[in-house]
Amino acid sequence: MPETSKEPWEYSLYIPNDPRAVTVSRRTLRLILTMHGLIGVVDVAELLATELVSNAVRHTKGPAALRVRWSAGVLRLGVWDANSEPPEPPGHLEQLADMEEGRGLALVRACADVWGWQPLAREGNRGKYVWCELAAA
Repeated sequence: MPETSKEPWEYSLYIPNDPRAVTVSRRTLRLILTMHGLIGVVDVAELLATELVSNAVRHTKGPAALRVRWSAGVLRLGVWDANSEPPEPPGHLEQLADMEEGRGLALVRACADVWGWQPLAREGNRGKYVWCELAAA
């Protein structure tokens, strides 16, 4: 089994606006984390990435990207998309139990150590970056 990497590393996966991108992103993330010896965070990281990528695919018409970064014992997952609208603030999980949609960011808030978002603008292109972090124990 590979040892947990002490050196920082980063991967980016550019994804089309296609519902199948969610599965591709999740499986790619599992492979990355497994190869870097971060088995203990794989399940939670998959859940978080699935929610972030699903939101990007569902709520935008353009491409998106998943960014996976490891540094100083912290795993950061982030998704860029072309929609500059801020994400809906998550409600309490108890209030969301009966809802069909809208639970994604509440799950991210509940499972991640910290999360946030920032608007992006580069060369006339607009969008946002939604991220979360997990400390690997």
